[in-house]
Amino acid sequence: MSKLYIVPTPIGNLEDMTFRAIKVLKEADLILAEDTRTSGKLMKHFEIGTHMQSHHMHNEHKTVENIVKRLQMGETIALISDAGTPAISDPGFLLTRACVENNIDVECLPGATAFVPALVNSGLPNDKFVFEGFLPDKKGRQTRFLALAEETRTIIFYVSPHKLVKTLGEFVQYFGENRPVSVSRELSKMHEETIRGTATEVLAHFEAHASKGEIVAVVGGKSGK
Repeated sequence: MSKLYIVPTPIGNLEDMTFRAIKVLKEADLILAEDTRTSGKLMKHFEIGTHMQSHHMHNEHKTVENIVKRLQMGETIALISDAGTPAISDPGFLLTRACVENNIDVECLPGATAFVPALVNSGLPNDKFVFEGFLPDKKGRQTRFLALAEETRTIIFYVSPHKLVKTLGEFVQYFGENRPVSVSRELSKMHEETIRGTATEVLAHFEAHASKGEIVAVVGGKSGK
């Protein structure tokens, strides 16, 4: 019976790969990978020989129809991204929606994703939170910040290293210099770190220390006091 499997892959530490994920990838007829060169290293490490095909943000609109046809013909296909859970700020939503619309089974395996450990590490309230992912680069960026300035729940952002200082400056500008902020980088990797403090304190830290790697910024919600 055909099925689309959404398979999380490690965000850094290969030991975070699950036994079930390896089994699904080995037994699938096809693996859709964001970057086959990056995923090729993972496949080699776990001795997975399944054929891979590129499926990324630049071609997913064109490839979805053909993938759905292959699934309807009885194939089992697994979707992975370079790291973490597909469709979370990565390709995956369009294909998942197309499968649901065509009554094709979809199953997402539990596994690695960057924002969950960053949220828990932050020490900020996590009973309710808002996941923003990557902010717009230009158009709509200020509008989002103005709307989020009134958000009372904890807010999670994905931030590129070269935009971190700019983004932290915007936190100070729109959320206030005393808003609590936690920045986690290189989660699960050798140089993992989490910097916590007010928006001003965290900004000062990263102005003095260049940032590298994948970054998750967690911001406390607006206080009702």
